[in-house]
Amino acid sequence: MIVDAHHHFWDPTLAYYPWMTDDLRRRYDADDLEPELRAHGVRGTVVVQARHSLDETRELLAVAAARPWVLGVVGWVDLTGDVARQLAEFDGPLVGVRHQVHDEPDPAWVLRDDVQRGLAAVGEAGLVYDLLVRPRELAAAIDTVERHPEVRFVLDHVAKRPQTDVERWADGVQALAQHPNVTCKVSGLFTEADPAATVADALRWFGADRCMFGSDWPVCLLASDYGDAIEIVGTDEDVLAGTAIRTYGLEVG
Repeated sequence: MIVDAHHHFWDPTLAYYPWMTDDLRRRYDADDLEPELRAHGVRGTVVVQARHSLDETRELLAVAAARPWVLGVVGWVDLTGDVARQLAEFDGPLVGVRHQVHDEPDPAWVLRDDVQRGLAAVGEAGLVYDLLVRPRELAAAIDTVERHPEVRFVLDHVAKRPQTDVERWADGVQALAQHPNVTCKVSGLFTEADPAATVADALRWFGADRCMFGSDWPVCLLASDYGDAIEIVGTDEDVLAGTAIRTYGLEVG
């Protein structure tokens, strides 16, 4: 069984994505992804937010309602606001929350008091929090995980291995791996440095039972095809499906 624990949908003609480059600036939707899933035997997916928008979270939940293979949604809420109230309006398989922390000017943004309260509320709601960080934000991520042992965290893209200053990245990711409430997405590899080494490092630090496959489609298309993203993570059943199912509480039909 294969579960793709990380992909996106978007339409830049309808909404603004400030991080988006021209080579990704086109609509990517469920009709585009579904043939890839069939071709590679992927049973289900988790779709992940790509902009800071409650509207996008609603839209992704609507897609999940229409496509049974979308097993879960990692959406966005304003962590500085009333998180419980925002979450109460959603209906559908919301399994987690994410904020694009690595785009915040302050590398310690996640340590703000209001954000920390928001993260606690995410955990109280039984949801996962996806950590989208680069090496610059790893220190704050480690502090956050230590403050919230009751929250399940998922490290996206193995914190984006850099071309330089690899030691700081490795030290930070290994520190996160020491916490049993953190799992790791072996995802987004081909658009960062040394994909094969990153897979090996993630498996060594977290173990297969705390690593999960994610294609990062369509971003992966900048440097690879969908099949490459599956092939590089290997054949371990936990990595391919089990860890994602356990971590996000997915129901696979």
